[in-house]
Amino acid sequence: MSKATRSLSADGSKVRRRERKIVLAIAVSWTIVDYLFFLWRKETGLLSEKYYSPDTNIAREVLLRELNVFVISLIIGYFLVVVLRNYLRNSSLWYNLFIKTLILIGFAFIMNVFIYITYEWLIAGRTLNRAFERLADNVFRDRWLLKKMPEWIILFIGTMLAIEVNEKYSRGVFLNIMLGKYLQPLEERRIIMFLDLKDSTPIAERLGSKEYFKFIRDFIHYISAGLMEQDGRIYQYVGDEIVVWWPESKANARKAVDSLLTARKHLHKQFDRFKRSYDTFPEYKAGIHAGMVTVGQVGIVKKDLVMSGDAINTAARIRTACTETNHKYLVSKDIVDLLSMEDWQAEPIGPIELKGKNEVIELFALKI
Repeated sequence: MSKATRSLSADGSKVRRRERKIVLAIAVSWTIVDYLFFLWRKETGLLSEKYYSPDTNIAREVLLRELNVFVISLIIGYFLVVVLRNYLRNSSLWYNLFIKTLILIGFAFIMNVFIYITYEWLIAGRTLNRAFERLADNVFRDRWLLKKMPEWIILFIGTMLAIEVNEKYSRGVFLNIMLGKYLQPLEERRIIMFLDLKDSTPIAERLGSKEYFKFIRDFIHYISAGLMEQDGRIYQYVGDEIVVWWPESKANARKAVDSLLTARKHLHKQFDRFKRSYDTFPEYKAGIHAGMVTVGQVGIVKKDLVMSGDAINTAARIRTACTETNHKYLVSKDIVDLLSMEDWQAEPIGPIELKGKNEVIELFALKI
């Protein structure tokens, strides 16, 4: 059994595991921020003595509080990263933000209620009835909840911003942007894949522009899940074309090849959906190359990360050569050498003169 086949049959999904990591990161970071806010308010005397008495056991107090914050943050993170992302995928931006804001405010209210009630009950030793009475007194008379909400709203907005930026630029780029890594252009060795829809013109003519757009949107959604499952970083979408990259290494070259299979697996799971909605099933072609690229941040009104260089141009030409040579998946000799592929894994199709290139390049058709 090949490594690619094993990756398809392995239990669990890398996308799901990545989502769980993001949810855990949200819960941990929110808990740490809440703990720092709590200590700051306690040290500056801003903490209400109606809630936290000066003689309270600080260790139990903090442990109970942050346990509440961590558990509810896990639930909120799950809704943000998994549930709402899928539920609101085809919603307008304003509706997306409106629903998320309402849900987050609701969760913030629940979190603060849990923190208050568990403190009154487990730390202060009051009955649950008395705890709820004191909660109502604080909420309606002292506007306690209004004082508690701003810090959570700020935290929610910051988290949603980080998620949106990370989704726009692909995994791991948000931190690099925050640190200013690409303010000056950097040269990096990357594996580049160009992938696009096969026979797109006749499909577009048959479906019409509106239905074809929906078809492309669904195609990109499901195939991207397969590419990301093999740690592919989405660089850009152009029409029905997807550009993906990995840092250059032998392990990542294997992931790039395996991603063609995982992407196909994700698409085939939706076979009935595509046939029912569009009376066709998408097939795709792809070209993969490895080499040096230059990466940098450009733009004034709209900033973006741009990748340029001969390697990315060559990868695009290899994808174009798929049509000319009647092969679905082509890779350069650099990829074959990186993986030490045998003839039964990649069939040499000879030196090919790529459009726009002054010299020929040796290409191989993947046998997958």
